[in-house]
Amino acid sequence: MFYILLQDFLGDLKTQRTRAFLTFFAVTWGTLAVVLLLAFGEGLKRTVRDGLLGAGERMFMVYGGETSKAFAGLGQGRRIRLVEEDLDLLRNAIPDVDRGSVSYGRWGTSFQMGKTRTNAFLEGVGPEHETIRHMDPAPGGRFINPADVERRRRVLFLGNELAERIFGKGVDPTGRSVVVDGLPFTVVGILKKKFQDSSNNGPDADRGVIPYSTFRTIYGNRFVSHLIVQPRDASRGPIVKAELYRVLGRKYSFDPTDQRALGMWDFIEDEKETTAVGLGIQIFMGLVGAFTLLIAGVGVANIMYVVVKERTQEIGIKRALGARRRHIMAQFLFEAMAIALSGGLVGLVVAALIVFGVDAIPTEGNEAMQYILNPRLSWPIALICVGILIGVGLLAGILPARRAAAVDPVESLRYE
Repeated sequence: MFYILLQDFLGDLKTQRTRAFLTFFAVTWGTLAVVLLLAFGEGLKRTVRDGLLGAGERMFMVYGGETSKAFAGLGQGRRIRLVEEDLDLLRNAIPDVDRGSVSYGRWGTSFQMGKTRTNAFLEGVGPEHETIRHMDPAPGGRFINPADVERRRRVLFLGNELAERIFGKGVDPTGRSVVVDGLPFTVVGILKKKFQDSSNNGPDADRGVIPYSTFRTIYGNRFVSHLIVQPRDASRGPIVKAELYRVLGRKYSFDPTDQRALGMWDFIEDEKETTAVGLGIQIFMGLVGAFTLLIAGVGVANIMYVVVKERTQEIGIKRALGARRRHIMAQFLFEAMAIALSGGLVGLVVAALIVFGVDAIPTEGNEAMQYILNPRLSWPIALICVGILIGVGLLAGILPARRAAAVDPVESLRYE
């Protein structure tokens, strides 16, 4: 049966080469549009998400704020400022808190090595800051550890761009000394290069990091810039957020529902919103591609109607010789599916080659290109395309096939 259908299909291709080629090209072009739009949409979604997560994952940055509601006899407009001890309070009072770190910050800090001098942001943090903020050290170095904090060591972790400004390109500064605001510090690690499009006080690549105890000792800060808290489970984020307001509200006597009493950067909610926006863009691009392929399917259906009309006498002879309706339907369904799938596979292969080629183009130094030139093929995309192709083939073939199967043998032989 399959061999006969294939013979009929190849015979029709030989007699109608131009028509078959144009139909094949339409399906190929439609498939190419679907795959490329979905791949670029997936790449954009991932890049936006990775850019956010480059600054940290599953965390709350908690800043002091100003009360906007009267509470317990105290008026509004009171300033709330946080201290190091608040982190221990939150750890003990909220079981869902997994990790945390304090953060001190200082702009315009001087970094000097020999005659080279530059200014950058200096931050004093704890050891868990590394995991929470994705500040992974490059091979051969390390981040701030508990002993550094306990002994108030003058050790320095440098952002990769800041290290390049101080020591030059291609130099490993680990173990060397840098003078920070007149005091010598030993470099213990360099930030591993990462993609980051969201930040607080500038990108991590352009800052220096020291133990928070050393920072407090040198600069005498009483209040922290902010606290970083990471829940054990992202799904518990809203509960942890409410608890942060409750626990700190109890200590500083402000209404737990007063959102302005604390500044809060909710990375969990931001990630959800970013993922939703990226998914919306991908769905939109996929729909545009799907409509393009649907138009190609309409073209296939029109061609199949023309084929039925041209081969009416042939169909009548087959019916007269005993061919059943299902045999006639199978013939035209097979032709429609063969055109759709063959054109689709070619489009899929061409799209994959384009995606791999675009992905190989260097994007370093150009953040805009990291969003555009970052397409991603995935199994879901491939399965969606195969499903669309099968649907196009069936829709384009089933109505012409039904019409062909309904041809009356006697009337078809009179057809001219």
